[in-house]
Amino acid sequence: MPHAKAPRALSRQRSLARKLALQALYRWQINECSWQDLVQEFSTTEDMPRADGEYFRALLAGICAGRTALDARLAELLDRSPELLDPVEHAALLIGVYELEQRLDVPYQVAISEAVILAKRFGATDGHKYVNAVLERAARALRPQEH
Repeated sequence: MPHAKAPRALSRQRSLARKLALQALYRWQINECSWQDLVQEFSTTEDMPRADGEYFRALLAGICAGRTALDARLAELLDRSPELLDPVEHAALLIGVYELEQRLDVPYQVAISEAVILAKRFGATDGHKYVNAVLERAARALRPQEH
């Protein structure tokens, strides 16, 4: 009987999937293509064998297909139009809002924390603070029972 992945291993694999999704979404904002092309392009990256590939695909498919609705949700929470966001912070916010809205299996604190970590690692100096504030507002609106 196969063993279920340990929660810690799954957490690391999902974190890596989010990192790759951020990079893919950044690239997608610069040069739009299908999510399937992004999956293909990123399938050969060095980190992919250690990532949760299914979660990576689910993030890209859901975010790319739902971009208009996700940006509309973000527009309600932002002090500017989503198109004016830094591409890294925009990608982190798309991932965070998607998880808050569509992935109820991901605790809201995890969705926020992971997006903040990505923004801190790849974004502008204080961009992570902005991502945190926006996603906290999103969590209160989207998951009031958890917040």
